Amino acid sequence: MNLFQQQNIPDFIQKIAEREGYSYTFDAQNAVYIVSVPNGKLIYAEHFFDQKISDRSMDYFLENENELDWRTTEWRDYEKEKLAQIKFKNIEWTHDQIKMFGKIIYVPRYSAWYGDADTEYTYSGLTMQPKAWNKGLNFIKEKVNKIANLEFNSVLLNWYRDGIDSMGWHADDEKELGQNPVIASVNFGATRRFILRRKDNNKEKVEVALKHGTLLIMAGEMQHHWQHSVPKEKKVGEDRVNLTFRVIR
Repeated sequence: MNLFQQQNIPDFIQKIAEREGYSYTFDAQNAVYIVSVPNGKLIYAEHFFDQKISDRSMDYFLENENELDWRTTEWRDYEKEKLAQIKFKNIEWTHDQIKMFGKIIYVPRYSAWYGDADTEYTYSGLTMQPKAWNKGLNFIKEKVNKIANLEFNSVLLNWYRDGIDSMGWHADDEKELGQNPVIASVNFGATRRFILRRKDNNKEKVEVALKHGTLLIMAGEMQHHWQHSVPKEKKVGEDRVNLTFRVIR
């Protein structure tokens, strides 16, 4: 690692590297940090996609025939069934419902599921049939495949309209993902907190700020021993789109 890299180590990596059982290396060839944590591994690149590609990705994901500018539209006016009024050009967004504590509720974000034809996916009692890959998603997937050294066959997109939208504590440990799944997360738009905590000790946490163009891969036994979440942040007013690439087996 050269002097420039030493001076620009992300804060969260410097902090957790001081803990017992944590360490990191820098992969200069791929320009990513490889972080070893107890029972798992993280691969991190703060600016994996540059500003130009990241900006274009947000435009691509939210482009619509209604000519609504995603930066200024109040998307909460189109939630629930009303979202179908918007004819998105590239991503078929839905506002899904799940059953929680015996009640049917709308999840606090919009979602879309894309992948190979045989990649049906079920989580929180919701079964999703994949939409076919498109040019934009394939471009991102191919870049992520190279870093993960894996051929992902599906992706879950989550659109957080602002800091009120969130994701609760969970692990990506559904049976369709197999043992020790690799989950590759790509973030576009607003910076949001991404928090990991151990299942056997909820006080042991790792927090990462996922920025515009950031890549974070969870590998090893992470899904068996850790949970993750995207908490509410009321001060965040901007949109965020997150892609989590998976292998459905």
